[in-house]
Amino acid sequence: MPDNVPMAAKRRVGPSVVLVGRPNVGKSTLFNRITSTRRSIVAPVAGTTRDVIAQSAEWQGFPFTLVDTGGMFGASADPLHDLVVEHGKRAIATADLIVFIVDGREGLVPGDEEIAQALRERGAPVILAVNKTDDRRARGRSLEFYRFGFEPVIEIAAEHGHSVGDLLDEMVRRLRLAGVTAPGDDQREREAEVAVAIVGRPNVGKSSLVNRLLKEQRMLVSDIPGTTRDAVDTVLRWHRRTFRIVDTAGIRRPGRVAKAGQVEAVSVLIARRAIEQADVAVLVLDAVEGATDQDGAIAGEAERTGCGVIIAANKWDLMKGRGPDAAKAFDEVTRRNLKFLDYAPLLHISAATGERTPKLLEMIDQVAAARTQRVPTGELNRFIEAVTAVHPPASPGKHEVRILYAAQTGVEPPEFVFFTNVATSFHFSYERFLVNRLREAFGFIGSPIRITVRKRGRERD
Repeated sequence: MPDNVPMAAKRRVGPSVVLVGRPNVGKSTLFNRITSTRRSIVAPVAGTTRDVIAQSAEWQGFPFTLVDTGGMFGASADPLHDLVVEHGKRAIATADLIVFIVDGREGLVPGDEEIAQALRERGAPVILAVNKTDDRRARGRSLEFYRFGFEPVIEIAAEHGHSVGDLLDEMVRRLRLAGVTAPGDDQREREAEVAVAIVGRPNVGKSSLVNRLLKEQRMLVSDIPGTTRDAVDTVLRWHRRTFRIVDTAGIRRPGRVAKAGQVEAVSVLIARRAIEQADVAVLVLDAVEGATDQDGAIAGEAERTGCGVIIAANKWDLMKGRGPDAAKAFDEVTRRNLKFLDYAPLLHISAATGERTPKLLEMIDQVAAARTQRVPTGELNRFIEAVTAVHPPASPGKHEVRILYAAQTGVEPPEFVFFTNVATSFHFSYERFLVNRLREAFGFIGSPIRITVRKRGRERD
């Protein structure tokens, strides 16, 4: 079996529970409630969720994967509705259990009939959850839904959590009744994942890149800006490594986001949260357009959080034929525009053709490892002694500033404390000098390095 396939295709990491229903019945609210996250965007706009969102969850010691499908049923003005339906059907086809959510306030409507028929044809176990039953308008309406033939029918209020525990109890009971077991507790199942956030402006090819890495059409792709709204993650096994790749919404300038409305504002917030939780952020640029100010702002978010960074110039296939020096000229301009990311590897890739995408996976692995690297204290201090002998720190006051010793105090990102004989701080140019020398000596490819200066507690004469 090839290595470069989604983990779900190789080994189930937990039974799959899929939420289905008409738009705006509360699927995303229930998803967020059960997973204790805000992964799915909740807004009073039909069809807000487009991609299939999956998240690990657990109830009473029983782990499972909860899947939130887009508004795949019912009429929609969304130009991507056909793609949403296709991806939703794929999730339903692989479900171990389906939770069919209906709106207790509205009661039974023709759209629910359509979904019920599709689920009966699928043949998987189904639980029917009547949502919004905390509303007086929903009283007594649950009885209408028994006609579908799905049992049990459970009344819930996802927004406030009412009876969600009862629903979870029934989900676990039905999974066990169907003979579905939770994954084993061996070392492979507990293998650490590397969180990889694919970030960038709209329409630079982030979702196409994720699909190329996964070797399947996992993400919705179109020429319409803002196609991706949620942060969609998929686990990938590659050369015995486990990557959780998160495709984020395109981040536009704040003014444009404000004009776009609530859904895009929440999308951008979720994308930024994905960066904060990432081990490695892959900043995808449009090679034809080059690095823009907004790319620099997104890169600044990644650098601030301390995650590793890789710059991936996508659509490189469109740069062919521009002369032998095109790559060199592009790199020089990009480095100048993103000069604070001089430590980030820069790759020329094409999601459309697959050019150098395997190299991107190799680089993600290297950068993730660099963030956890530790330098032995003895080796570090021999390095500091040699470096400061040639280039000591400046002494702004009457006392000569000497670095007495140093220690690495943290990883992810690497953090170093330099102890001096007097209370001071290094000039930014000297701090940059030390960081560059640390990289030359010890690597730390793609990872920011943090430096702190402290006066030693007691100084001997």
